[in-house]
Amino acid sequence: MCRIALSMGDPAGVGPELLARAVADKSFAEKCEFVLYGERSVLEEAFRRYAPQVKINEVNIVESSNLIEFGKMQTGEADGKCGKAAFEAIRMAAQSVIDGENDAIVTAPVNKYSVNLSGVEFSGHTEMIAEMCRCNEFAMMQSSGKLHVVFVTTHIPIAEVPANITVERIISVADMLLEALYSEGVEKPRLAVMALNPHAGENGCMGREDEEVTKVAIAELQKRNIDVTGPVVPDVMFANKRHEQFDGILSMYHDQGHIPFKMLAFDSGVNSTVGLPIIRCSPDHGSAFDIAWGRGECRTDSFFAAIELAVKRAMRKK
Repeated sequence: MCRIALSMGDPAGVGPELLARAVADKSFAEKCEFVLYGERSVLEEAFRRYAPQVKINEVNIVESSNLIEFGKMQTGEADGKCGKAAFEAIRMAAQSVIDGENDAIVTAPVNKYSVNLSGVEFSGHTEMIAEMCRCNEFAMMQSSGKLHVVFVTTHIPIAEVPANITVERIISVADMLLEALYSEGVEKPRLAVMALNPHAGENGCMGREDEEVTKVAIAELQKRNIDVTGPVVPDVMFANKRHEQFDGILSMYHDQGHIPFKMLAFDSGVNSTVGLPIIRCSPDHGSAFDIAWGRGECRTDSFFAAIELAVKRAMRKK
């Protein structure tokens, strides 16, 4: 049995509904214990609407900020107070795992704009939690079942991508991917590295990065007897199920990997941060203001998959 910290996400979004449905789902009862971080009035309303069978006084809720009350907030839209409340829930939940009080954190989706409206500079969970862990080398990974895509660069402008792709960074991300695969029980991982440029640069005719950086990094990894293929031409990586030949794929930038991944696993994808000293997972979707606090239309697949992955990693770590 392990303890999983759940942060509520943006209170104006679908996060509170996801937390209520997770606690109510009996399949988790024998696997883990939940500790919820967020605004009590918001979470209590979520349980009243979406999990009325749960006795709220038996739910372990840690009040993260007391910044808002459900009846006084606007649902389904960006708001600085909601953003600040979401930020504080992440901060407290993540700190509880850093301090060893909980075994992993699963973060419900936030709205980056809402957090920034509060005056807090925020580019995402990935960067925030890494900073809290004082971790300089980390990466975002998207996964669903046997499909794992990790990113050499993430939340930076496309114009800055080439300069941030180095031999050292590719090798570091590959090592973090390997460690994540080992933690999921993959004994002999097979990796693929996507090229940065179209046609893998056509031997330098369409950019020199894949000749001078990507191929050099792959050669270094192969010297260590790591099973790695590449640079693979990006437009065929996911064609004809080629991605199924590999346990892990390195994507050079955000949309290069996110677009095909979400086409394959939009409802079941999990976002996790590799390279951290703690376990952090989240669903692979946003705060979904358009369906928040409505008729309970939010799908739980991705959030539940994130919890399952966090539990799996936490149990292996124990």
